[in-house]
Amino acid sequence: MKGHDAAALVLRATLGPMLFAHGWNKVAGPGGLKGTTGWFEALGLKPAEVHARMAAGTEMAAGVGIALGAANPLPAAAAVGLMTVAARTDHRGKGFFVFKGGWEYVGVVGGAAVALAALGNGRYSLDGLLRHQRAGARHALLAAGVGTASAAALLALCYRPEKKPAETDQ
Repeated sequence: MKGHDAAALVLRATLGPMLFAHGWNKVAGPGGLKGTTGWFEALGLKPAEVHARMAAGTEMAAGVGIALGAANPLPAAAAVGLMTVAARTDHRGKGFFVFKGGWEYVGVVGGAAVALAALGNGRYSLDGLLRHQRAGARHALLAAGVGTASAAALLALCYRPEKKPAETDQ
């Protein structure tokens, strides 16, 4: 196993299952999809039920795609999009550290996804098996760009947080 292939495999085996687990938790965790819908409603994502399902499905699909090493850089772009929306809606203004609600986690996951897009899935992946290796700066930029642009479009169309009393015009 070459170093490049080993690095890609370790990164995929870490990032993919973690993303899948986060998506699965949105559906089957303690609050289930109903709890996720309530959380998304409180964040200001409208319609919340659609976004709860879409986020869960996208996290699970991206997680599987990354874990299997399939279709690079598309699952990486999905991860970037998810993390960008999370950074803007749930982690914004809370500092760096995730234990204080900050953006540390989403930043690391998004950065790891872009790094994986640059690295490629490696020889020990579905892409490797099919000889569809895509890697390099172009793919990293594609993952970052598509993910960020998709998140920006979603936020522009669907993010409607409630204004706090101090923010309203009086």
